Amino acid sequence: MRVTEQPREEVLEAGLESINQVMAELDQLKIQSERLDLINRLHKRMAGVLSMTGMIEAYSVWLMPIVEHELIGYSNAARNKKHLFCSGHGPSRRKAIAFAEQLISKNDQSTIVENSEGHFGHKWIFETVEDTGILLILKEGRELTERELQVINDSLIVLAESLQRGLEYEDLFERASSDSLTGLSNRRVFDERIQGMMDSATRYDNPLSMLSMDLDRFKEINDNLGHQVGDQVLIAVANVLSDEVRSTDLLVRMGGDEFLLVLDNTNRNSARILAERLVRKIDELDVWADENVKLGVSIGLTQLEKKESLKSWMERTDDILYHAKAEGRARVAVS
Repeated sequence: MRVTEQPREEVLEAGLESINQVMAELDQLKIQSERLDLINRLHKRMAGVLSMTGMIEAYSVWLMPIVEHELIGYSNAARNKKHLFCSGHGPSRRKAIAFAEQLISKNDQSTIVENSEGHFGHKWIFETVEDTGILLILKEGRELTERELQVINDSLIVLAESLQRGLEYEDLFERASSDSLTGLSNRRVFDERIQGMMDSATRYDNPLSMLSMDLDRFKEINDNLGHQVGDQVLIAVANVLSDEVRSTDLLVRMGGDEFLLVLDNTNRNSARILAERLVRKIDELDVWADENVKLGVSIGLTQLEKKESLKSWMERTDDILYHAKAEGRARVAVS
């Protein structure tokens, strides 16, 4: 029996085809291994981060060597939360943030958007995070490549899980840091922030003013109208105060009917204008315990002095509030 041998060319061709197949499989394994390594690095980077802002920043730092970008953001409309992390500065930063705001406000399902200046925005909707989370990647001059998109798609599960953890942490933190009745910050937040505000004011030689506020006739409101009405009054007062302050200020319910407001980069004269407006606003609530007793607010106002301690500043503010009460209530006393 005679065995027919394959031509040498066919043998070589078959061998090359096998080698090419093996090399392609090795390349694919290498790509998969690199992706797994990248995801493992992301896991490690995100594992120790609790805050939403920290997570967005950590994700941006992880992604930057792989996908160069200008801004990453997260928006949750259901909770009215938004976190933007931008690596740019000056005009480019403002433009990137404006474009991000535009993308967040859009309700369509477009995943790629280009603005008039050639910036590209990519967004993904996280179904695992209340169906409202949106990730924004901004680039200039080009869209993301298929490989870059694949890297991001691979990372979204890790990011979504981290964001969910961050939302749960924020819920816990807000409950621990907020007054349960009015929603204002509580004494814990004051203790955490005040020294930093004082240090910053001293470092940059900026004025810092404190308003200590105590409601007038609130005991009579509670006694005559009941504690439920008293709670409603406290909520109404908190809303008035919140409407008049900036995000950089520190507004706290210290307890009972006492509130504290620290005004960033605000001198005594400017603080007095606001304080007098608050007295009028509380008066305009038009709350009466009876035909002769009306709700008001007394305010003691001081400006931080050079090298003054927190203890001294608060005692001085409390003393001047006492003077406001003694002088007839529903007024501002200034030190």
